Amino acid sequence: MNLVLTGSSTGIGRALAENLLARGHHVWGLARSDQSDFCARHPGRFHANRCDVARWPEVESAFAAIAATWPQIDGLITCAGVQGEVGRALTADPVRWSDTVRANLDGTYFAIRGAADLLARTPRRAKIVCFSGGGATKPRARFSAYGVAKTGVVRLVETIAEEERDRPLDINAIAPGAINTRLTDEVLRLGADVVGAAEFAAAQKTKSAHPAAGAAAENQALDKALGLVAWLLSPDSDGISGRLLAAPWDPWPTLDQRAAVLRASDIYTLRRIVPEDRGQAWS
Repeated sequence: MNLVLTGSSTGIGRALAENLLARGHHVWGLARSDQSDFCARHPGRFHANRCDVARWPEVESAFAAIAATWPQIDGLITCAGVQGEVGRALTADPVRWSDTVRANLDGTYFAIRGAADLLARTPRRAKIVCFSGGGATKPRARFSAYGVAKTGVVRLVETIAEEERDRPLDINAIAPGAINTRLTDEVLRLGADVVGAAEFAAAQKTKSAHPAAGAAAENQALDKALGLVAWLLSPDSDGISGRLLAAPWDPWPTLDQRAAVLRASDIYTLRRIVPEDRGQAWS
């Protein structure tokens, strides 16, 4: 498959690039950092563009370069993201707060929009996998900008799935779970006074459980996230679209057996809960 991967230079994105290449795919990485060394290690199979996905002109230019080399894209993985502004929402820096939302939400949408025409040319069922995560399904105190953006990613995924339901296209979001990356280091560096005691303790637990960041063989959580991405890119997930799947907790390896049930339900989606859903009548 010809796959485009954003955020491919570090952390989960770099681990994904390695994993997808090992599976025989061709990968085009988009990141703000230079990746020429990685291209040299995988000649002809890994291509890269320096690109800030939060800036549409740069994304548009990157996909023009991809279109000049590849006749189509079979899949897109939007892994780029930043933790950005952290702290209480009512005292946060408004500009940094907005920049955080733009980097995570606009960065996801711009990549999808840039890839749309090339995805439409694939002879197989096209696949889009978007990274959501912490704060998308419940309030995450002191991480409002990140959580709001990641919630927006899920609703974007659901909306595109509905709009394109008659096309051979599957788009899903994933929650990778707690993985030791630079985001973990950022939380620890900021300290409990800024991120809150619970977030700081969770980061300490993640760091101690997975001391070798990026070592996929030693990191079960990372392996599950990589496995879920690979599954969502495969024919096994055909017809499953518009869902938020949690890599560590959901039974995604067997969801192909429940595809028809999923299509007829709102399982693994964001929905409003009313009293009747809890067996209560308040009217």
